[in-house]
Amino acid sequence: MREFLATGQSLHAWTISERATDIAQLVVSELATNVCKYAPGPCLLDVESDGTMLSITMWDSGAVLPTPSPADPTRVGQHGLELVLAVCQSLELRRETVGKRVSVQVALQDSTDRPTSDQTAR
Repeated sequence: MREFLATGQSLHAWTISERATDIAQLVVSELATNVCKYAPGPCLLDVESDGTMLSITMWDSGAVLPTPSPADPTRVGQHGLELVLAVCQSLELRRETVGKRVSVQVALQDSTDRPTSDQTAR
C-alpha cells in the first residue's frame, strides 16, 4: 500500500497525508485479515486512485457478508469492520456470483474542516 501511494506521489504528484497512508495500510490489513480468517479460497485486492480518493476493493470467495458487531468495549477482537467504518468515507458490501466484494474509499488528504493543533476551539 505504501509503495502504491509513494508511486502516486512521485509519478502523478498526488498530495497524500501521512494519516491517509496509515489509514490505507490499516484498512488493507483489516480486510486481508478477514479474508484469511473467514473466506475458504482465493482473494483479489484492487487499489486505484484519482489523486483525491483512494479506492480499495477486496474480493474473496466467501459468501457471507461481514457485519459490524454491536459496540462492546469488553469484547476482545472482531473490531476490524468497526475500525474500517470509522476511518473510511464509504463502505460497500456486495455479493458476487462467486463470493463477495468489499469496497471502501479513503480520502488522501486530511479534511480542512477539522480543527488542527494550530486552531483553537471556539
